[in-house]
Amino acid sequence: MSALTVAVLERALGDPSDPDTPFSYARCAELDRAEEFPEAICAELDRLGLPRHYVPVEFGGALTGLEELAALIRVVAGRDLTVAIGHAKSYLGAACVWTAGSPEQARALAARLIAGAPVSWGLTERAHGSDLLATEVAAEPHPSGGYRLTGEKWLINNATRGELVCVLARTDPAGGPRAHSLFLVDKRRLEPGRYRCLPKQRTHGIRGADISGIAFDGARIPDDALVGEAGRGAETVLRTLQLTRTVCTALSLGAADHALRQAVAFTAGRELYGSRLIRFPHVRRTLGRAHATLLACEAVSLVANRSAGALPGEQSVASSVVKSFVPERVDALIADCGELLGGRAFLTGLHEHGSFQKLARDHRVVGIFDGNQAVNRNALVNQFPVLARRYREGRVDADGLARAVDPGSAAPPTDPGRLELVSRGGSSLVQSVPSAVAALRAVPGTDPRLLALAGRLAARCDALHGELAALRPSPVASARAFQLAEEYEECFAGAAVLHLWLAGGGAPAGPELWRDGLWARAALAVLLTGASPERSGEAGGDDAEFDALFDTLEAMGASCPPESARAGEEIR
Repeated sequence: MSALTVAVLERALGDPSDPDTPFSYARCAELDRAEEFPEAICAELDRLGLPRHYVPVEFGGALTGLEELAALIRVVAGRDLTVAIGHAKSYLGAACVWTAGSPEQARALAARLIAGAPVSWGLTERAHGSDLLATEVAAEPHPSGGYRLTGEKWLINNATRGELVCVLARTDPAGGPRAHSLFLVDKRRLEPGRYRCLPKQRTHGIRGADISGIAFDGARIPDDALVGEAGRGAETVLRTLQLTRTVCTALSLGAADHALRQAVAFTAGRELYGSRLIRFPHVRRTLGRAHATLLACEAVSLVANRSAGALPGEQSVASSVVKSFVPERVDALIADCGELLGGRAFLTGLHEHGSFQKLARDHRVVGIFDGNQAVNRNALVNQFPVLARRYREGRVDADGLARAVDPGSAAPPTDPGRLELVSRGGSSLVQSVPSAVAALRAVPGTDPRLLALAGRLAARCDALHGELAALRPSPVASARAFQLAEEYEECFAGAAVLHLWLAGGGAPAGPELWRDGLWARAALAVLLTGASPERSGEAGGDDAEFDALFDTLEAMGASCPPESARAGEEIR
C-alpha cells in the first residue's frame, strides 16, 4: 500500500456535512450522545492505512518526519476530535518503543500496529498525575525470569481497548531518577485474572473516548517486554514526550479548521438587520483575527515539527513551547467563533448536528494531554539560564535552522536517539531573530509595515532575554517566571513566522497572501498584541492587518479554510 496523503485521505473520508457519510458530523454527534467509541470510523482509518504513518519506515511503516504525520492527524481532527484522539493514541503509545526499543521489539510492534491493534501509553496514576517520578506501579524481578507487575494506571486513553500498553513502572524501590523502567505489555500474554481494566470514566468532552485505566495484580511479563535499559524509563518518556507533544498540536489545528469553517459559513448565510452577518465590521475583524491566530499556530507547529528532525538537540524547548502555546490560542479562537455563532454554539441538535458545542468541549482536553500548560511552562522555566546565555552569545545552528524553516524542502527525518533532555544550545530559532530582522531589512521592497512589526518582535526578544538573565533561580518557579514563559512562547512563534516568510523569499509576484507580507503581518500582529482581543490595537494599526487579511481571504474564496495543511500551502 502506498503512503497515504492528505488529499487522498480528505477524498476518502467524504463530506462530513453529508449525514450518509460514515465519518459525518451527524454520526459523530450520535456516538457522542451515546458515549460510544467510534469503532467503525477508526476501522475505516485502519483500512485506509493511517496506522502505517505511526510506524517509522525502518520498521515497515511510512513515518519519516513529524510534518507529514501531523498533517494527516489534522485532517481527522478537523472532522472529530474524539476519533482523532482515540486513533492517534496508538502513535503515542508506541513512540517509546521507536525511541528506545530493540529492533526486534520495534518490528514486532510495528506489525501489530499496522494490522490495526490499538496501543496505549500507561503513564499516569490516580494519586500522582503528571509526577512521573512518584510512580507506584512496581515491576519486580521474578525468580524464573521476567517481572511481576503490580499496581494501577488510571485516566489512560485506550487502556481498555488497547491490545498493548506501554507501562512506566518502578523497578528500584529506593526511588530516584533511575528507579523506573518501561515495559511493553501485551494483554494477550498475561495470565488470566492477573489484570483487569478499570471502568471508563465519563468525561465532559470526548465522551466516546476510552478514558479508563488498567490494574495489574502480580501480572507476569517476560524479559523481552522491557523497553530500553532498566532504570532509563523516565528518561525515555521525557525524550519521547518531545515528539508526542509536538504532534499533539495537529489536534488543535484541526479543531481550529472546524471552528472557522462553521463560523464563516454561518455568518455568510445569516441575515440580520437587513444584511448578511459577515458584512458587519466587527464580525469581519473577529474572523480576520481568528485566521491570523490560526496562521501563527500553523507557523509555530510547522517549524516545531520540522525541528524534531532538523534541530533535535533543541526539541525540549520547541515541544514545551508549542504544547503550551497552540492549544491555548486555539481555545481562544474557538471561543471567538462561538461568540459569532451565538446560541447555535451551545445547541446539540441544530447547525451541523451540534458539532460546534462538541468541538468546544472536546478541544479543552488537548491542553492536558502529554503534560498540561503548567508542566510545559515549568519545563521551559528550567531552561531559562541557558536560553538567556545563548541569546546573548547569538549562538545559532544555521544549517539545522535552515532545514527547520524551509517547508519547500523534504521534511527532515526524525531520529529519537538524537533528542536531548535539555537544550544545550538554547533555541536557534529565537536566538537568530536579530539577524533575521537585519536580513528582512536588506530585502528590497520589503513592506514598511512588516519591518515595523519585525522590529517590535526583536525589541520584545531583547527585553525578555534581559529579564531572563536577571531572574534568580528558585526551586519553585515564581508566578513571574510563568509569565515570562508565556512571553517566550510568543517570541518563539513570532520567530517562526519571520523565518518562514524569509524562507519563502517574499516574492511580490506570489499568491495574494504573500503580497506585502500580508499573512506574516497579520500573524505577527496577533502575537504582538497577545492572546486577549482587548489588547488588540494597543500599538496602533494592528487591527487593520486583521481586516486586510479577511478581505483578501474572502476575495480568494478561501475565508472558509479547506481541510488541513494550509500552512504548507499558504505559508509557502
